[in-house]
Amino acid sequence: MGSELSIEGLKPASSSGSIDRRGLEEEFDSADRQSMKYGELIIIGYNGSLPTHHRTCQQSKYILRKHDHPNGVKYSKHYVVTSPSKSKAFLDKRKYSIIFTKSKNQATIVEYQTDEQTDMFQVGRSTKTSNDFVVHNVIRGDFTPSQLSCRILVDRTYPHLARVYAAGFDSSKNIFLGEEATKWENSILICHPRGSYFGGEAKPGQWCEVSLGGRILSFHPSVLIKRKKIHSDMNVLQDGSLIDICGATLLWRSAESLKKSPTKEDLEKLVDNLNEKKPICPVEFTTLVFPKETSTGVNCYPNRKQQPYVYLNCGHVQGLNMWSLQTGSLSYMCLLCRSVGPVVKLRMGMEPAFYVDYGPPTFAFNPCGHMASEKTVKYWVNVPTPYGTNGLDAICPFCATPIVGSRGYVKLIFRNTVD
Repeated sequence: MGSELSIEGLKPASSSGSIDRRGLEEEFDSADRQSMKYGELIIIGYNGSLPTHHRTCQQSKYILRKHDHPNGVKYSKHYVVTSPSKSKAFLDKRKYSIIFTKSKNQATIVEYQTDEQTDMFQVGRSTKTSNDFVVHNVIRGDFTPSQLSCRILVDRTYPHLARVYAAGFDSSKNIFLGEEATKWENSILICHPRGSYFGGEAKPGQWCEVSLGGRILSFHPSVLIKRKKIHSDMNVLQDGSLIDICGATLLWRSAESLKKSPTKEDLEKLVDNLNEKKPICPVEFTTLVFPKETSTGVNCYPNRKQQPYVYLNCGHVQGLNMWSLQTGSLSYMCLLCRSVGPVVKLRMGMEPAFYVDYGPPTFAFNPCGHMASEKTVKYWVNVPTPYGTNGLDAICPFCATPIVGSRGYVKLIFRNTVD
């Protein structure tokens, strides 16, 4: 029928993959240290931007930068009181405290003091001013408590370790837990990659619970299962760590590793490289055009006939041929190999932080059709992500659509000539 299209990827800036520690330390000690970037938190399920109607108060990612003045806190002391609402720690707006109510007449107060060595960032669903980053829910029609949040403390000195803790302080600098509050209701989940750095040969790890104090517990979907305590240092974020706040999952990318990852301009170049090969629909004989998603998240095609689609059962990329629709179903017959199955419009994955390499976009997620490199797609189809209260599911990082099929992806077969 024709020749298969060859698509080249982009080469990273440093092929060795090693980190120049001396150069990084010099950068961190430069005069521009006040605007130094610690890393990024990216919401899983958005392709580089939020839909237009969400942009007034929310964003798809948040950059953690060094504060002009440290605002971190650390444990000071704890004690038992009979009237927590009348205690000095609760009434003093300058003191950070966590109040655990045991009964109507007794509560434990944990006081925190200023830590000059750390910067604190709070992430949550509420638009209250106490949250630095407001996350938007991507799991539709599920239980998503608006008060849930977490806090991240980052060391101001190199190597700038970032630690995550469940819950965040309110505008009065308090975290108040009533009698009905249980451990699992006030915990968040965390999953670290195993192996080398995120952009190497890392594999997804296991999900764990993180408590208010940063303690790590084993995770089980059932709250009736007693959880075991795990190594205490596992609340330190690694490049590629995932944080879940009951339906909103965040990816942590460190500033060091982002320098070795593709940029948005790199991804746009990959699309340009693909279009320069002039892929065609081998049925209609029209040139297909792979678009870059606009700032509104909408693909722009020159005309309908140039829209590329993929047959998910075989991977052949064609235009949408309506005559291949099977009578009485939503299945289509591929006119190249005659396999019957679903067809989906191809869209480029444009969030750089989700990529693990610079490879060409020769694979697509099933069933959404978001294109990415082979390593990137194969990494994410093996990540079991909390899907609301419905357990763990592998999802497309660009749209949060649950993965389907035995493999969860399809290898794209392009054509650039016709016999």
